[in-house]
Amino acid sequence: MDARAIIAKVRDKENPSREELTWFASGLASGAVSDAQAGAFAMAVVVNGLGDAGRVALTQGMRDSGDVMTWDLPGPVIDKHSTGGVGDCVSLILAPVLAACGAYVPMISGRGLGHTGGTLDKLEAIPGLNINVSEKQLRLMTREVGCAIVSATGQIAPADRRLYAIRDVTATVESVDLITASILSKKLAAGLESLILDVKCGSGAFMKTPETARALARGLVDTANGAGCQTAALITDMNQPLSPALGNAVEVGICMEVLAGDATAAPRLYDLTVGLCAQLLMMQGEDTAAAVSKVKSAISSGSAMERFAQMIAALGGPPDMAHDWHTHLPKAPVVGEVTAPATGHIVAIDGEALGLTVVGLGGGRKIETDRINPAVGLTEMVSLGTAVTRGDPLCVVHAADEDTAVEAAMAVQAAITIGDAVTSGPLVIEGIT
Repeated sequence: MDARAIIAKVRDKENPSREELTWFASGLASGAVSDAQAGAFAMAVVVNGLGDAGRVALTQGMRDSGDVMTWDLPGPVIDKHSTGGVGDCVSLILAPVLAACGAYVPMISGRGLGHTGGTLDKLEAIPGLNINVSEKQLRLMTREVGCAIVSATGQIAPADRRLYAIRDVTATVESVDLITASILSKKLAAGLESLILDVKCGSGAFMKTPETARALARGLVDTANGAGCQTAALITDMNQPLSPALGNAVEVGICMEVLAGDATAAPRLYDLTVGLCAQLLMMQGEDTAAAVSKVKSAISSGSAMERFAQMIAALGGPPDMAHDWHTHLPKAPVVGEVTAPATGHIVAIDGEALGLTVVGLGGGRKIETDRINPAVGLTEMVSLGTAVTRGDPLCVVHAADEDTAVEAAMAVQAAITIGDAVTSGPLVIEGIT
């Protein structure tokens, strides 16, 4: 087969066959498809789509481009995936919580895409960590700790590893077909029994409207269930950052506060994590009240923190992370407040602009070879509906130097609208099964 012919079909709004898409996915993994061809294919899919059958075929082809794992464990093998948002560090809390509840979570994660932060980039803010483990190490950690948040091994969905990096730097992230294939190829290759999807909707998400978020959620759920993995989705609000911290080390820090039992450190982050964990336990037969109680107890008792610390140590990180995370997380040399330019209420927050502000500080990538500065970011971010007086803090900037701090402060002020009072919408908009 010829990659050019397949690209031309998508360009001309023709649907490639299952065999062609399977071949293309294999070519991404083997190198038979070049970077230029992969980028052209991604752009054609963004513009014209693949159709339902094509989306399934690409997903399964990318899954089958490497190994597909099977498990024999004394509990359910389950996981969660978010479509990407700003200040979304749920995974770092959810995986150890579920492990503390008796489940097993082999979480194969990704890096930042566009304006959204990546779970692996956040984890790598912890010194000494190595998220590139072998399948044998992934299996051992999952069995012994109960959770493992790692990069896809060379044998797990290698086609996605290649296309993921190319999408990040070619403005081809926002596609239901490509997002579905990327998420599910890794998750299905991990051999999951159940999967919960957190489909973000709003200014800080790739899907800006409920309609587009619903279409993505439905496509993901139908594709995953059709492939034999019990899957449901929650459509959740991303019209403001999920946590008050945006950036790599600062998001790890806020997760540590929540795992230490302080739900007030990030109420929206805590509430959504509890909801997603409970939904997964309910998919395993727990009733709602018991599931919520079990999840909250895993956090308040410290057992989830213990699992997180064990996972970090197993990945080569500090053995005392549970008790001394403040010492280990890197800190930016320039820290300063961004103040409100007017008096009123916070009526709108451009989450995508805030995410790009973190990228501009050095907390994300503009090109594939960029090195991330884990220490930079924004903290103490104001929330929708908050009353402010001119000069009140909107957030705190953590920067590498004064110039980028000033640029970030201006970007934050431009991203936040101050006006009359407004009420924020519900955190969970709807469920899809």
